Amino acid sequence: MKRLKQLFKRKPDRFMQLLIEQAALTVSGIDGLVGYMREPTEDAADAVRRTEKQADEVRRILIDELNRTFITPLDREDIFHLSRTIDDILDYAYSTVDEMEILKVTPNAFLQRMVSLMRDAAEEIHLAMQRLLDHPNVAGDHAVRAKALENRMEGVYREAIAALFQGPQDLAHVVEMLKLREIYRHLSNAADRGDETANLISDAVVKMT
Repeated sequence: MKRLKQLFKRKPDRFMQLLIEQAALTVSGIDGLVGYMREPTEDAADAVRRTEKQADEVRRILIDELNRTFITPLDREDIFHLSRTIDDILDYAYSTVDEMEILKVTPNAFLQRMVSLMRDAAEEIHLAMQRLLDHPNVAGDHAVRAKALENRMEGVYREAIAALFQGPQDLAHVVEMLKLREIYRHLSNAADRGDETANLISDAVVKMT
């Protein structure tokens, strides 16, 4: 009986495993960004970069598998776009660290709040990917939560921009304002990618139910 159960037990889908791995690495990378915002050391920056490179490799494998496989658990386009948007979230985390180091921007409370919300949204996306095949409605719930967190992050972004332009004091202050605005935009773009990922998950849920 045990062997019979094992025979009919569905094997984990390779594409879903890779998407879940991508989402998990995104959470890990943003955890690194959270750490960088608390203490902007070179080690913290390197942790984000290493994770981004690992995630890139997982995406390369997924695309290679996609090019060699005829039957997939979701539409091929859906798998491709989900992988791309998940990858984009971490790419923006990576570029945020690079820009902060190049521009010599010191983390502030707004950046810390934005990254914390971004991390929570990434975790919701990770959970959604884990549930998508077996429990699509639960995955849809996680996608909705990810979108709500993205909306909260956009609220913090607007608050940060408003605070930034409350009256420049001198030229040095203007330069600092422009630098911070660039970093805020990086994180806002990352949130947009998270929102698009959540939309794609919701679309996949509709197709599956």
